[in-house]
Amino acid sequence: MTRAAILIALLGLAGCVQREISIDSQPQGALVYLNGDEAGRTPLTKEFLWYGTYDVVLRKEGYQPVRTKQPVIAPWWQWPPFDLFAELFDVKDARSFNYTLTEVGDPAIDLDATLSRASELAGKLESSRAPSTQPAR
Repeated sequence: MTRAAILIALLGLAGCVQREISIDSQPQGALVYLNGDEAGRTPLTKEFLWYGTYDVVLRKEGYQPVRTKQPVIAPWWQWPPFDLFAELFDVKDARSFNYTLTEVGDPAIDLDATLSRASELAGKLESSRAPSTQPAR
């Protein structure tokens, strides 16, 4: 068997590296954007192709948006030259991230406190007026 035939046989048996990212949130159902592209709703599992830092945004009605930069660092077996050998086997690199959304507060308006503060400020305004400089008629 020639070297070329051996190489072709090895490539035919070659596996691959599967990269998967999972994003979840509390509460679930948040819309996820990865690098500005809509990816789906939590809980979300998606394949990814490259390592690096992802811009992650989660949005859900009634909650403050979460914006973060999420690093996804390559494992040692994905660094050159090891990555060439890793591609010969079926390997799975699964990453999981969980985010907590903060509910938007619905501040209740205290009408009595607002009216009291308005009266106090009106009193200060009245006391700060300078006497009229126009002659009396």
